[in-house]
Amino acid sequence: MNKSKTIEIQKARFSESPWIKRGLIGTALFFLGIFLFGPILVVFLNAFGKGIGPYWRALTEPAAISAIRLTLWVAAIVVPCNLIFGLAAAWAVTKFNFFGKKILLALIDLPFTVSPVIAGLIFVLLFGARGIFGPWLQAHNIRILFSVPGIVLATIFVTFPFVAREIIPLMQSQGNEEETAAVILGANGWQTFFRVTLPNIKWGLLYGVILCNARAMGEFGAVSVVSGHIRGLTNTIPLHVEILYNEYNFTAAFAVSSLLMFLAFVTLVVKHWIERRSRKEYCGL
Repeated sequence: MNKSKTIEIQKARFSESPWIKRGLIGTALFFLGIFLFGPILVVFLNAFGKGIGPYWRALTEPAAISAIRLTLWVAAIVVPCNLIFGLAAAWAVTKFNFFGKKILLALIDLPFTVSPVIAGLIFVLLFGARGIFGPWLQAHNIRILFSVPGIVLATIFVTFPFVAREIIPLMQSQGNEEETAAVILGANGWQTFFRVTLPNIKWGLLYGVILCNARAMGEFGAVSVVSGHIRGLTNTIPLHVEILYNEYNFTAAFAVSSLLMFLAFVTLVVKHWIERRSRKEYCGL
């Protein structure tokens, strides 16, 4: 059997009927319409249903401004912490062999397998009034739960895998040859990191930071447990939306929810830009 005949047989084997393709595409669009585009449309229709005036008032009331400010403040703390942890963990896992390496990788994935509500309860058991460290914290007048430190700790827990999990596979695929060559040529550890390693992982690192920031701003479960729902003090944007909805203030709830939708759109745009830049750089374009 000649080569051209073999290629034709393979094409016939893997080709699909036009009806099958249309059916698969239609099924995907159907589910996207119900579970993605439909809810997004509902959010914006309800947010702007009574006009720009009520929408703007919902975003500029003191409780909403406090929630927005707290959300940005928590993200500003959480993202750099996870950036440092992700770089350290990825460097340790990919550049060194040590006892407990597989355990470390498993622990990095732990927040993906634990419910955020359970994560919040863990911090309650640790820092609550009757928790392990609760009496000592009370004796020293240190407050963790129902305050910003508790929200930050809970958010760090649910978001710390994002940066590490984006750059670990990337650093593993690149190997150690360039770093070894830099060391042989006389570069020290910091020079090797900033001039060799960091330029090679910059797009994956930025991608992980974007995902970490989006999750930090949108986290609800763990933050809900440790925040105490103190209006104007410990409510982030998702918690403020819940309170507004429970008070039947639907227009304000959807208006504040639209902020998170805008964040999601910005995340998608930046994600697409990063993927394009990384592909161009990889292909040498």
